[in-house]
Amino acid sequence: MHEPINRLERKVRKENLWIYILTLLEKKELYAFEIRDIINKEFGFWIGNVTAYKVLYLLEQGKYVSSSLRHNKVYYKITPAGRKQLRAAMNFFRDILRRC
Repeated sequence: MHEPINRLERKVRKENLWIYILTLLEKKELYAFEIRDIINKEFGFWIGNVTAYKVLYLLEQGKYVSSSLRHNKVYYKITPAGRKQLRAAMNFFRDILRRC
């Protein structure tokens, strides 16, 4: 049987990649491969190429990030709507921790 903490870690990481991605994009514009590497280095887990692109695609469709082509790479940056969603997510987690 898996321990509850393992399930929690998996859910928070894999099912909420958008939070990690927007957090990184708040610091600077990045391309997808960089995002994968930085998530591994800063947060300690790997995401696949397809997964990164899928999340970025959905974020762009929702207008939470925008993209531009530079040096044959697609760079992503957070939009005001993305910042608003990121703040809401952070407040949500803070509220949970405060109540525990």
